[in-house]
Amino acid sequence: MDDEVKRSSPATRRPYRAPRRAQQAAATRRAILAAARTEFVRHGYGPCTVAQIADTAGVSVDTVYTSVGRKPALLRELVETSLSGEDRAVPADQRPYVREVKAATQAADKLTIYATALPTIHQRMAPIFEVLSQAASVDRDCAALWDEISQRRARNMLELAGELRATGELRADLSDAEVADIIWSLNAVEYYLLLVKGRGWSPARYGSWLADAWVRLLLA
Repeated sequence: MDDEVKRSSPATRRPYRAPRRAQQAAATRRAILAAARTEFVRHGYGPCTVAQIADTAGVSVDTVYTSVGRKPALLRELVETSLSGEDRAVPADQRPYVREVKAATQAADKLTIYATALPTIHQRMAPIFEVLSQAASVDRDCAALWDEISQRRARNMLELAGELRATGELRADLSDAEVADIIWSLNAVEYYLLLVKGRGWSPARYGSWLADAWVRLLLA
């Protein structure tokens, strides 16, 4: 009898329910972000409503607000997850390709690893980038996000320039700041869109060309 009571008591069941609730919450969040991506790309940031996102996700508007937040928060999460390739934001130095870049000892290898990773990132990021570009012109929070992402990328490229300098293979007539600016400009989603969307290049061709260009431009 005592064993039956223990098995059915709330205290013994709670550890089993908590992971299930967490999994359900994570699944709901993924569904909301997927719906937000669809609706933002379909309608544009301004015309898109939270109600449309909620309807596509199959949840209530209140659930969208409590799971992720309002439209600026939804767009921020889409930017971060597009960059990380996961369902959450991941700091740059914890991403697999960044670890590969840091582990490489030759400058050409570092540049090639990074350039090869970019097409996959930009395929995820390009549609959201275009939404963010539009949103930054009409929403103060989105404009701040645009600036934040740009400055973060610039800092990361300056760190990469320092790593390249440490190999002893960079051109002596280029400063680390100039190296960072060159990489920063060519790794931008805008440049990817010019060649892939505008000129019909394949993402793979863009990546291989970018690696070759960086090696030619930056290394002695």
